[in-house]
Amino acid sequence: MGEGLIGALDLPSHSGLLTVMERAARKAGPRLRRDFNEVQHLQVSRKGPADFVSMADQRAERTLFDELKKARPDWGFLLEEAGEIEGDPSKPRWIVDPLDGTSNFLHGIPHFAISIAVQEPSGEITSGLVYQPLTDESFWAEKGRGAWLQDQRLRVSSRRTLDEALIATGIPFKGHGDMAQWSRIFGAVAPEVAGIRRFGSAALDLAWVAGGRYDGFWEAGLKPWDVAAGILLVREAGGFVTDFRGGDRAMERSEFLAANDALHSRLHKLVAGALR
Repeated sequence: MGEGLIGALDLPSHSGLLTVMERAARKAGPRLRRDFNEVQHLQVSRKGPADFVSMADQRAERTLFDELKKARPDWGFLLEEAGEIEGDPSKPRWIVDPLDGTSNFLHGIPHFAISIAVQEPSGEITSGLVYQPLTDESFWAEKGRGAWLQDQRLRVSSRRTLDEALIATGIPFKGHGDMAQWSRIFGAVAPEVAGIRRFGSAALDLAWVAGGRYDGFWEAGLKPWDVAAGILLVREAGGFVTDFRGGDRAMERSEFLAANDALHSRLHKLVAGALR
């Protein structure tokens, strides 16, 4: 049976949980859109928009927290701004990034997202949502039910060779990341691929790998709220996410390498070779 027919038969009905996540993201989205438009006016002020963006981030997180808490009062949270909030240890917890791509937002660049994931007490991520408020794109996945953009089934890229592949990454910056390590990996990967992109939102990078816009992704030093939803999206779209050595300790090591099966093995060899 062809992929198109499978997609037609798989009706992407939201679970109740996904509906809660979508509602929360769509409640926070319009305010972020308004704040983003306001930031563009603030660019010319001497003080700059940094304080305003910090407030926008916190307001979005508060909206998401209130909505999710109302729906699941006994669940805990891991939040980018407020940190860890304990819930019933036998229940799942929310992992929330209210504004992934803060530097883009701050500079008036229209590429940022809300990321919400559900983590079971075992540590497994079972639901994920990445919502881009400006394009109104809602990328979502549930364990065993595939990955979707609205009602369209997502599949990782089918490209098999690195010379056709477009790879996303995040680049270390002042006070963050290991520039020497990144440079070694870049030096190994760049000559082999069709292009490398750094768009500034890991959540959207992974969502775009899930949808085949990017063929692969690598980055180190990310936090759980940056990647929890995106990792599930890639895996449910048929891709692989590992640490740089090809193992299953991506979260533990804070190393993330994502692609389809063929490209993942090739990228992994390049990255692991660069780290020897």
